[in-house]
Amino acid sequence: MIKTIFFEDNKVKYIDQTLLPGKYKVVSCTDVKKLEVAIKTLAIRGAPAIGIGGAYGIVLAALSYKGSNKDEFFKAIEEGEKIKNARPTAVNLTWAVKRMMNHFYSIKDKSISEIKKELILEAEKIREEDAEINRKMGQYGHPLISTGDGVLTHCNAGALATSEYGTALGVIRAAVEAGKKVRVYSDETRPLLQGARLTTWELKEDGIPVTLICDGMAGISMRRGLIQKVVVGADRIALNGDTANKIGTYQAAVLAKENNIPFYVAAPISTFDPKAKTGDDIPIEERDKDEVTHIGGKRIATEGIDVFNPAFDVTPAKYISRIITEKGVLRAPYEKSIKKLFD
Repeated sequence: MIKTIFFEDNKVKYIDQTLLPGKYKVVSCTDVKKLEVAIKTLAIRGAPAIGIGGAYGIVLAALSYKGSNKDEFFKAIEEGEKIKNARPTAVNLTWAVKRMMNHFYSIKDKSISEIKKELILEAEKIREEDAEINRKMGQYGHPLISTGDGVLTHCNAGALATSEYGTALGVIRAAVEAGKKVRVYSDETRPLLQGARLTTWELKEDGIPVTLICDGMAGISMRRGLIQKVVVGADRIALNGDTANKIGTYQAAVLAKENNIPFYVAAPISTFDPKAKTGDDIPIEERDKDEVTHIGGKRIATEGIDVFNPAFDVTPAKYISRIITEKGVLRAPYEKSIKKLFD
């Protein structure tokens, strides 16, 4: 099983996803600022994975301090907390950093060495919990997949987007492990091609049949009966079920509705934002125009044109058939079923 991000020998180690599929490289990092850059540049990506990265960032901030002055030590950790601002849409990042900081404040009276050890343990706990949660989602979600299904997924919500196993791809993996024969249809996912580069690589590594399609081919694929289900991940979910995910998810959901195809979202409870009543409350990150005008460093668009490059869109809850979590499968009305998660 792919291990996307982990802690070893006082270093954060992660697969540099900007190099896939051409090159597989595990990077070692001991600097919280460099880890923040890795998250910003998508070397580490996927909501759960960057949450784990944020937790490890607090660890690196603590380990970077070599002195004995507690005030200076606390300042180093609080400076590391800024990693939570690396990506604004994925709520798992702020969730994990907040959990780490709350744990830090609860043990701040201990010695510096003890605090460092406990922060490492808490970050490792977050990673281990994520792996377990993904498998639970797979077990709850795979009954929604039938043998013979063609399953469309968008972007990459697999092992590469988590600690291991995956959210949306975890549901598909669980279906395959249960003996179901399925074929995955992977949108290429412009502008950064996470579907083409990452999802196809990951599924091929696992021997799961996958067909790559351009983003604009989803409709005809559905119309021709190639696709029976859609399963995607999420970066943030509002209390009414509106879901932010990689740009292009919204249009896939609309197409699924038009073609009477179930559209499922798989996400851990840490992806739900109690402060977001609707999708209008979810901040949408906008990224550099070069991501649209260039592919592989080569310009593909006319120079000097205006570019709109939101990294995410929000799918209204009315297009979502079910939301798969580690506590079970949620049904509409989502205001009620999501509320129960926090009661």
